[in-house]
Amino acid sequence: MRDDRLRSMIARPASRRRVLQGAGASALLAASTPFFRTGAGAATLRQTPTTRNIEGTNLSILLWSHFVPRHDVWFDQFVAEWGEANGVTVQVDHINTADIPAAIAAEIGAGQGHDIVEHIASLAQYEKSVLDLTDLVDEATARHGEQLPMARRNSFNPTTEVYYGFCHGYAPDPGNYRRSLWETAGMEAGPDSWETLLTGGAAIKADQGVQMGLGMSNEIDSRMAAQSLMWAYGAAVQDENENVVINSPETLAAVEYMAQLYQQAMTPEVFGWNAASNNQLLVAGRASYILNSISAYRTAQRDQPETGADIFFTRPIVGPAGEEAALAHGHAVFVSMIPNYAQYPDTAKEFLLHLVGNYAAACEESELYNFPAWTSTVPELEGWLTEDPFGSEPADKLAVLQTANDWTTNLGHPGPANAAMGEIFALPILPNMMARAAQGQQSAQDSVAQAEQEVNEIFAKWRGEGLIGGGA
Repeated sequence: MRDDRLRSMIARPASRRRVLQGAGASALLAASTPFFRTGAGAATLRQTPTTRNIEGTNLSILLWSHFVPRHDVWFDQFVAEWGEANGVTVQVDHINTADIPAAIAAEIGAGQGHDIVEHIASLAQYEKSVLDLTDLVDEATARHGEQLPMARRNSFNPTTEVYYGFCHGYAPDPGNYRRSLWETAGMEAGPDSWETLLTGGAAIKADQGVQMGLGMSNEIDSRMAAQSLMWAYGAAVQDENENVVINSPETLAAVEYMAQLYQQAMTPEVFGWNAASNNQLLVAGRASYILNSISAYRTAQRDQPETGADIFFTRPIVGPAGEEAALAHGHAVFVSMIPNYAQYPDTAKEFLLHLVGNYAAACEESELYNFPAWTSTVPELEGWLTEDPFGSEPADKLAVLQTANDWTTNLGHPGPANAAMGEIFALPILPNMMARAAQGQQSAQDSVAQAEQEVNEIFAKWRGEGLIGGGA
């Protein structure tokens, strides 16, 4: 959510560092020589054992520009230190999140590019063009215990039994609300349901002149908001068996609700937003409520401290389907893939294992934005959320995120994050379904029917490729 930028750095292999080889050397390193972060600027908590000799190889990484800027400064140094320790020449390129899907598509289409590519959502549609990472997930699990089910379902295809991605973490997607505005409206703790979001949001806009910030445009935050609203109403794009079920009374009710929310609590700008717009609205003090990670709050802490002090958080709010359906997709789900053309796939796998082994640093250097897919790697997290080391007042402002693993689910829930859902989530099908009804371009029923047609075409294509189940 910053301007586009491209940064590269090279780490030269260091001859003074020896690459350990084999299980025996790995065990020795793990048992006797952990490398803890020491001194100014050291980015690595500990060096992790390598299971093969990767000295003299190269590693290039393409990933998104992190929404908490200090993370990328840390990450680049972290990669450089690993490259130096293992005799690997490394390169990291960060680009704007919105440009990542097209960049990955271009590289895969050309059959050349980076060894690791990473997006903040599942891209299962590239399964045939990337390596099966089952061995990598198994090794990480052997070292650190079970992977979060949500992370697994965002990177594993149950139809083909392939891990097309390696999900190492995620960012929760709570509600962000301005407490002073909601307190004036009689709801100091913010909205706890979609019903109170409507009544409170409408009152705040009418009486205090501050709008709400749920987008209905061609960007990822709008897609996440539409998905959460549908789940809260008991609706979904697909069922657990990967059959299309979007055209339902529950989806119709969700679309009708969003039209009402727009008419009473929002403004036309939500139809033209990019992924940064809701953040900017909140930080500028012009939003009563948005769905977002904590990155907007961190920005406000730094740039608009008075507004930052007024931002608080809610877990996903309850809809007609009850508390069990009050769910959110990860605001960012970090899924790394290794394309088939990668020159040194073993080197890429070794680095990803090293990243997971140092996830406490990733969490800390992202100012608690990054949550681990292997929870054992950040035992400090619960304490950090109770007493935020980055200056929240009160110190436990982020404590609501302690239950994020319980209410965060995968793209395509209750089914898996399959190729069809990956393509749908890269398109504005769901926010457009909401927007057409909100703008009066179609009835809610006709808009849902159009979305169903678009979704059916995508599912049929990928079912024909043998990448998804269902079809009953």
